[in-house]
Amino acid sequence: MRTLVRYLKPHFGHMGLQLTIKMLGTVAELFLPSLLSIILDECAPSGNMAGVWWLGLGMVLSALAACVGNVVANRMSTSITRQFTYAMRRDLFRKVTALSAAQQDRVTDASLVSRLSTDTYNVNNMVDRLQRLGVRAPIMLLGGICVSLTLDPVLTLVLIATLPLLAMTVIFTSRKGVPLFTRVQEGQDHMVRKVQENMSGARVIRALSRTQHEREAFEEVNEELSRRQRTADMTMAVVSPIVNLVLNTGLALVVLVGAYRVSVGAALPGTIIAFLSYFTIILNAMLSISRLFVMYSKGSASARRIEEILLMPEDLLMQEAPAHDSGAHVAFRNVSFSYNKHYDNLSHIDFEIGHGQTLGVIGPTGSGKSTLLSLLMRQYDPDQGEILLDGKPLPSLTRDELHGRLGVVFQNDFLMADTIRENIRFGREVSGESMQNAIDCAQAGFIRKKEGGLEFPLNVKGRNLSGGQQQRVLICRALAGDPRLLLLDDCSSALDFRTDRELRHALRERHGQATTIIVAQRVSSVMAADKILVMDKGRIIGMGTHEELLKNCPMYRELTLMQLGGEAV
Repeated sequence: MRTLVRYLKPHFGHMGLQLTIKMLGTVAELFLPSLLSIILDECAPSGNMAGVWWLGLGMVLSALAACVGNVVANRMSTSITRQFTYAMRRDLFRKVTALSAAQQDRVTDASLVSRLSTDTYNVNNMVDRLQRLGVRAPIMLLGGICVSLTLDPVLTLVLIATLPLLAMTVIFTSRKGVPLFTRVQEGQDHMVRKVQENMSGARVIRALSRTQHEREAFEEVNEELSRRQRTADMTMAVVSPIVNLVLNTGLALVVLVGAYRVSVGAALPGTIIAFLSYFTIILNAMLSISRLFVMYSKGSASARRIEEILLMPEDLLMQEAPAHDSGAHVAFRNVSFSYNKHYDNLSHIDFEIGHGQTLGVIGPTGSGKSTLLSLLMRQYDPDQGEILLDGKPLPSLTRDELHGRLGVVFQNDFLMADTIRENIRFGREVSGESMQNAIDCAQAGFIRKKEGGLEFPLNVKGRNLSGGQQQRVLICRALAGDPRLLLLDDCSSALDFRTDRELRHALRERHGQATTIIVAQRVSSVMAADKILVMDKGRIIGMGTHEELLKNCPMYRELTLMQLGGEAV
């Protein structure tokens, strides 16, 4: 909660003004029953019509002051909350985009989406209601008790006797509510993750006739979330019935005691009417406070989840380290890495590649090819060994220094719902000539044939392009920045052999000075590389040129035989 207070601190001045206006409007509202009591007990019996008119005018003015004060204060509250939520959500998004891959894996994408949406909404409601009801309800409660003491202390004692039970009920349920609503938010994370999986895999689910299975799986997640929500809501729902029971019992006692005191002459009818009005005000105030505690339980649970992300320490820090004059552009020195820290996904990886050379990486699925690129991009730090770029260890480079040298096409990349131009530019300063050169090199001439050319709008994830066209747009994006180090992670899997061959030739001709690392399943995509790594189960089992590997690496020879036939071998 301290982090959220930091976001509210710039608004303390406006909040103070808002609270003052709210307080004045609430106090003006408290005068109404007292003025009515004076009219009924003093002015009306004595026939003082002037006093009735003046006090009536005072009641009208008090009602107007209360109305205007509450409207102005509520508008200010909305404005303050909107600015507070904007700043909090902006910084939360910045923090999410700055998390390391390991931190994202630990929190999960579904949870991050839930914290950016549902949790910020709950905190927004909590802050807004605290500014509105958090001032009005206590003043109406305490002010009503204080004024009722001046009217009839005996009747006020009946009211005060109910407060300890009410306080115990609210405190008990609020303590129970925070952990329960935390579990509700965790259940919502599971549901968001399930929805994301079904949306991204909708075509596969339908193609394999697994729709009913996924419906049942979603039903389980939805039922679990409903069960958690039901438990939390039923726990918090205890507050209102108990408060109603206690206060209505107190109201009945006040009516009985008040009737007796009027009958014996100890109180006046106007006083009893005013007291009943104050009792109603106090009843509504207590109900508002009980609702406030329910919202506070939701909001504080969400605030803790948001704070957990905002206070998450930076994972991949810069570290000063001496440079190595090896002459290689990229060097892996005895690198080992594990995602779950139980078994190595990469073991003792050791190789070098010079400037302008091409490295091919090939191997079966799950052999660690993409993990190799993730370490080179410093999405993770290796558990053992070091990775050098131009002789400098990766931790000694800033993010801008590292990522400014890279051009990357991921195995599972994305396209935005924007024009082709913006998808290629991707927020960078890219000249028109560089963009056209990238289109030619990526064999993406189809772009010029689209209606509007580069201004052709894409659907979400580029759904209005074929798989091969999507990959070529993504290759354009990587090449448009003229990178010094080009990383291609199985980016030609949707291309036919001819287009793949022309792409590789164009890369050598137009970007021959850039160091290129190609991860592929096809032997044809890497056979012309200066050096080829053959990987299996996280280890390098073969390294050399195409001809050398045909002689020395049985797995590479087998892959070549299966894909290209005996003549190629």
